[in-house]
Amino acid sequence: MLLSGVLIVGSATVTLAASQDYEFQPVSTDVKQGQGSLVSVRLIDKRTGKPVPDAVIFTTRMDMAPEGMEMMTTPVEAATSTEPGVYAFKTDFAMAGGWRFKLAAKVQGEPDTVQGELVLKAAP
Repeated sequence: MLLSGVLIVGSATVTLAASQDYEFQPVSTDVKQGQGSLVSVRLIDKRTGKPVPDAVIFTTRMDMAPEGMEMMTTPVEAATSTEPGVYAFKTDFAMAGGWRFKLAAKVQGEPDTVQGELVLKAAP
């Protein structure tokens, strides 16, 4: 009887996901330099390859760390996306070059925070 309890517990832990089972992917890594640029990211469940809708993205940071200027940041504002699992944001890319986009989200039913870091290239 103890062995069957261990097997049940063991099989239950296999079905639980972890934050590393999810990944943010850029819809495009090339973005337009200037004000009001749109950035879209997709949140994927790596186990199934399917997009994850209805995540709550609560932290965003856009900076120029890829260019050695981590302190140069720009505000990020949520925008509307009609595609499930795709999250859109508006931001102002003051300079052309590499920008790092850091995100943190909560996925329904998952205890851990999902974090991601993307590198984008702003061009005039």
